[in-house]
Amino acid sequence: MSMFFALIILAALTVAVVILYNRLVRSRNRVSTAWSDIDVQLQRRHDLIPQLVKAVNAYAKYERATLEAVTELRAEAMRVVDVNARGEAEQALGEGVSRLLALAESYPDLKANENFMKLQSELVETENYLQFARRYYNGSVRDYNTMTETVPSNLVAGAFRFEPREFFQKTADEAANVPLVKLGSVE
Repeated sequence: MSMFFALIILAALTVAVVILYNRLVRSRNRVSTAWSDIDVQLQRRHDLIPQLVKAVNAYAKYERATLEAVTELRAEAMRVVDVNARGEAEQALGEGVSRLLALAESYPDLKANENFMKLQSELVETENYLQFARRYYNGSVRDYNTMTETVPSNLVAGAFRFEPREFFQKTADEAANVPLVKLGSVE
């Protein structure tokens, strides 16, 4: 009789471990997928920036320092792999792009240029998608990390080496993470 109960307990523990393991795998995969969404938007942003620099350069040749700074920030953001460092590099790049777009205020011909306006609109759209992707990623990371840190799933996570993941551009003030660019004006 005690052997029967031992087998039932062992079977129940095995089922519990399998269920927790599968939940951890699903959660980890959700984080990876969410990061992929961020990566797509960052690549889209990186692809738009040279076009934007070229458009601004045609009208604002005297703004060489700003154009070079944005180009260097883009190159740095593309080199960084670590999530935290990449978040900081991307934030600096976003600030540089905002400065670049602010130049349009000083050059009315640039503001009226259809190509520049189209690029600015695409950049706004990309920034909005990036914000949504960042929020989803950070929510997925939060859920995954909670599973790796709470009992009983932390026991399974530790046994199978599920490592916590880092947040992307986490801040205490979520309001600070609104898109850096708005159509028609820069804030």
